[in-house]
Amino acid sequence: MLNENVKKLLGASMWDLATCADGEPNVVPVAFKTITEDGLLAVGDVFLETTLNNIRANGGRIAVSVYDPQSLEGYQIKGTAEYVTEGAVVAEFKAMVEKMFNGAATAKGALLIKPEKVIVTTPGADNKKVL
Repeated sequence: MLNENVKKLLGASMWDLATCADGEPNVVPVAFKTITEDGLLAVGDVFLETTLNNIRANGGRIAVSVYDPQSLEGYQIKGTAEYVTEGAVVAEFKAMVEKMFNGAATAKGALLIKPEKVIVTTPGADNKKVL
C-alpha cells in the first residue's frame, strides 16, 4: 500500500494529521513520526490532546497528509489509529522529544496508524488516484 514514493515523502516531510468528532474538524502538523517495519505510521504524542479525543470519539478514524512544497508531490493516507503508551516506538519517541526539548517535554505515548487507503494529491493526471 505504501509504495517507495510514498515512503520517501513520509520520511522527508512533516505530516498533517486530520481528525473529526462531533462535526468539529481538527488538523495538526507533526514532526515526531516514523514508519514502523510492519508498515504502520507512528506519531509521538507530545501535544495531541484534541487529536486523541477525536480518535476516541470517532472509532480511530484519521487522515494523514504529506507533500513536498517544491515539487507539489503529495498523498493523503486514510486509516485507523490506535494509541499506545508502552513499547519500543514509545521509548524511541520519548528519547527523541526529551533530547530536542532538553528534558522540558516528553512523549506520553504514540499513535499507531494502520493505512487503509492512499490517495494521490499531486496536481495532474493522477490526482485523486487511489494507490
